[in-house]
Amino acid sequence: MQDVADAKVTVDGAVVGRIERGMLVYFGVQKGDTEQELVWITDKIAKERIFHDANGKTNLSILDVHGEILLVSQFTLCADLRKGNRPSYDYSEEPGKAESMYRKAIDLLKAKGIPVQHGPICWSATPISVHRPLCWKKHRSAPIPLKER
Repeated sequence: MQDVADAKVTVDGAVVGRIERGMLVYFGVQKGDTEQELVWITDKIAKERIFHDANGKTNLSILDVHGEILLVSQFTLCADLRKGNRPSYDYSEEPGKAESMYRKAIDLLKAKGIPVQHGPICWSATPISVHRPLCWKKHRSAPIPLKER
């Protein structure tokens, strides 16, 4: 997620989603993600204090600033980079379930009173956005905690 002054999604030159001040959220669904986790992450998105207050501190949430969210489906966030030189998307949820979770996320955020715009569900592997850092211990599936670096 990223705070933005404005953001938009275009498809074939046509704007399909646009927001003013708010939050751009790339949204990926990994195999095994549950509706309980979906509720948790949408609560987190709504309450995360990433906006600056009058003193320049990040003390305000999307709810506090009455901002909008642009939610963008991005299955490549679940890429696995541990082997070879090509990302594996084996951990990305299958399209039908991922789309269902994406639509539920939109509904949950809207139910919190947050205006939500979104792009279409896209299953193309471009552009690629990867969530995990590129520093792992050998055979480790999760990022290395800071205290171990």
